[in-house]
Amino acid sequence: MKYYYDLHIHSDLSPCASEDMTPSNIVNMSYIKGLNIISVTDHNTTENLPSLLQLCDNRGIKFIPGIEVTTKEEVHALCYFMNLDRAMEFGRLIYDSLPDIKNIPSIFGQQNIYNNKDEVTGTLDKLLLSASGYSLEEVCSLARRYCGTMVPAHINKKTNSVLGILGFIPPGLKINFVEIYTKTEINEKDIKKYKIIKNSDAHYLTDISEAVNSIELNNADEIYKYLFINNLFNDCGTEGS
Repeated sequence: MKYYYDLHIHSDLSPCASEDMTPSNIVNMSYIKGLNIISVTDHNTTENLPSLLQLCDNRGIKFIPGIEVTTKEEVHALCYFMNLDRAMEFGRLIYDSLPDIKNIPSIFGQQNIYNNKDEVTGTLDKLLLSASGYSLEEVCSLARRYCGTMVPAHINKKTNSVLGILGFIPPGLKINFVEIYTKTEINEKDIKKYKIIKNSDAHYLTDISEAVNSIELNNADEIYKYLFINNLFNDCGTEGS
């Protein structure tokens, strides 16, 4: 059975995302567009994941807890987790490693935390667009420690991609997947050793993917076996929608 997905969506907590990217709006737009599995991957934080998980449960959408980490090298790396608690722990670790550079709301907008009724319950002070204190390899290792997996983001973009910054994918990096940005071409022969996921990197509601990218699964829970290496799947429990 085909399960349609978008695993790279930003909420209003990300300073580069639209104010319309509230948890309810994201989940309802994903439902309207016919998506079965989504992940919200805000920059360097996981604070909006609890409300999104609840809303996805209500809509019958499988939710994968995620985050987009900016590494020391300024590479963007998507991290996905098997359960919410581990994702939140990882997210706090990443946020704490950010430099003490304050967000300027008049320039970047508020970094809003929401409940499942789209009510603002708090904000984050540190600028989430800053680079974390961890290298690409450290993020990969840490994600595994927290029952997660890392996927280099939008590798066919010139900015903040592993190919754009380093010029290559480190051969010792323990990854199975890379992400392709759907609006930019790439010669897939250059990355033939990796599996590919295609996401929207949505910062606006209209950018959330239509039901075009799919994975063949027997049921939605098999997404964990698909994304995560076997030993992680066996050692870590799942929770959520």
